[in-house]
Amino acid sequence: MKKTKLLDCTLRDGGYYNNWDFPKNLVNEYLATMSKIGIDYVEIGFRSFQSKDFKGPTWYTTESYLESLAIPQNITPGVMVNAFELITHRLGYLKAINLMFKNAKKSRVKFIRLACHFEEFKETIKICKVLKNMGYVVTINLMQISEQSEEKIISVTKQAQKIGPDVLYFADSLGGMDPSQISNLVKTFRKNWKGLLGIHTHNNLGKAIANSVTAVNLGVNWIDSTVTGMGRGPGNAQTEYLLIEMENIEKRQTNILPLLNLIKKYFYPMQQKYKWGQNPYYYLAGKYGIHPTYIQEMLTTQFDESEIIVAINQLKRSGGKRYNVDLVRSEFQKPMILKKGQWSPIIDIRSKEVLLIASGPKGNDYKEEIEEYIKSKKPFVIALNTSVCINKNLINIFAASNPLKLIADADLYKSLTKPLAVPDSLLSEDLKKKFKNLKLLDFGVGVKENHFEFYKTGAVMPKLYTLVYALAIATSGKASRILLAGFDGYGPKEKRTKIIDELFYLYSTFKDAKSITAITPTSYSVPSCSIYAL
Repeated sequence: MKKTKLLDCTLRDGGYYNNWDFPKNLVNEYLATMSKIGIDYVEIGFRSFQSKDFKGPTWYTTESYLESLAIPQNITPGVMVNAFELITHRLGYLKAINLMFKNAKKSRVKFIRLACHFEEFKETIKICKVLKNMGYVVTINLMQISEQSEEKIISVTKQAQKIGPDVLYFADSLGGMDPSQISNLVKTFRKNWKGLLGIHTHNNLGKAIANSVTAVNLGVNWIDSTVTGMGRGPGNAQTEYLLIEMENIEKRQTNILPLLNLIKKYFYPMQQKYKWGQNPYYYLAGKYGIHPTYIQEMLTTQFDESEIIVAINQLKRSGGKRYNVDLVRSEFQKPMILKKGQWSPIIDIRSKEVLLIASGPKGNDYKEEIEEYIKSKKPFVIALNTSVCINKNLINIFAASNPLKLIADADLYKSLTKPLAVPDSLLSEDLKKKFKNLKLLDFGVGVKENHFEFYKTGAVMPKLYTLVYALAIATSGKASRILLAGFDGYGPKEKRTKIIDELFYLYSTFKDAKSITAITPTSYSVPSCSIYAL
């Protein structure tokens, strides 16, 4: 008999890359493959109340969606629920449970995994008891296990032993553990918890398989994996590798050819597109205990290497263990309702030229000319980062709106002697403390796709890019025109150049837009002239 239960959660954990929008044909072929290779449990997706922004079917995993799938009889389907959603529901957790689930006899869901942080455990246990009475197999997934003390783990296992989920899981959420730490954890859990134990590993350090194998050898009963490791950040233990290991450990006879065919057909192309898997940044995040989604967001937003490294160094000092979705917004930049600020740029800018300064190398070539222009023409100067080449005394304000860039440059910003224009609504408490001696100009932001709206103390913009934010400040300030210096661009074939060109064009289509002219060489598709001709 098989000692260890294998759970594949590709459609749930992998959804962090494609918004849980897997094609139906892929899902059905995946389920058929899981049946053939001996997977016991399949976590088909989340079940959630959250409806903000588009998410595909495996975010909700509704009963009607499950009915539409060809689920083989020899695999047990289930879902994950973030316990926080039930605990904080406005109607209370009991009504929330009844809204989310019906009796297990009437559902295709057979197991429910409750994901919770340690401080949510007492309430999660209550939810577990209700769901068990409804006929479900219930597992509780303890997140960020590497950050918990032995005392906390012992306390939680004592509580669990009294009420008893069917399986108690622990997750190496930050991906920084090694086999010796897994061994110590299992021993700690087993001091009080006598029931089934499960593990969910992340692959930041490339140790997900080794950690999973260690757990199996120590008698951990449920092991998670995903196809090609597809999952948040660097991903998880790879199902294909775990099956090979299990052949040796438990003498399972598995034909993995159907899985390899599935990978070739669907998952390798997706991996080329979304690029999950190990890299040095995820490795550093694992070493420093930083939530991997911060790295995923920075890679998606196409930060350069130095920015990512600086941000990692800030996050390890400023509490990057729990991901804050409000702090970071990715390349596709989710909509935000405008939160107007306290500063109106009209007082400083009205009818003046606004000169936006970036840090392109060409700015260095024309440093003296730019400085002379500022001294003679007296434009209102907005610097888009702290590394611009010109004399800082000639700058009126610095501007910043991308939360991750704020983290990356926090130590540089806090030493500025000139004001920083920044949306107060996007500043974490930690950043506010860092910037307490800095004069902040609160110009508010909202985000709406393909849209600009300009107000006295804020603007709606299509992306949280500092360039876009600076354009909005100049426009709301009633500038006469906008000049660009140091905007070299990334080259005509670069994706980032195309993104910025599209933003410049979109801006130009709105009635309040000001004329834009680059006065140093640029690869962007904007009007330009020589600084010598001004």
